[in-house]
Amino acid sequence: GVQLSLPSTMMLARTAGLVAPRLRAVAAVPSFRRMLADDSHSDFAPQRKTPPADAPTSIQERIAADLAKYPLVVYMKGVPAAPQCGFSNRVVQIMQAEGVKDFKAFNVLADQELREGIKEYSAWPTIPQVYIGGEFQGGSDVLLEMYESGELTKALKAANVPLAEA
Repeated sequence: GVQLSLPSTMMLARTAGLVAPRLRAVAAVPSFRRMLADDSHSDFAPQRKTPPADAPTSIQERIAADLAKYPLVVYMKGVPAAPQCGFSNRVVQIMQAEGVKDFKAFNVLADQELREGIKEYSAWPTIPQVYIGGEFQGGSDVLLEMYESGELTKALKAANVPLAEA
């Protein structure tokens, strides 16, 4: 029998057309990249949204603007439909038990700047953080105490947070 060395096996594969198409595709990549970079339509260029002139510039300004805009704000880990920590889940459960129809929630896991910024804003080291009528209330333990004492209902009504009819 005839034994083929590795180089002669590659030569046979190349001659049979097994390697060449792959090499042609790799060789075409630089020209494809050049075509996109040089002759590309502006629709394919990276797009940057220009923030409105009155948009907050710092995280502290953004937090203040959000708190002024919404009567009930929760900075949490995850989203209300899928909390990603037990304490955030507890806050969502309390809101549901209280009959809160809707509230603004910010997922601090998706925004590291917000995660650190909210801790500075409130001078409170943990998440979740609940704000009613723009005022910091506390985390899940404080909210649970407020719920059990009836203070939460009063605070929500005072801030005009829509509640389900009991």
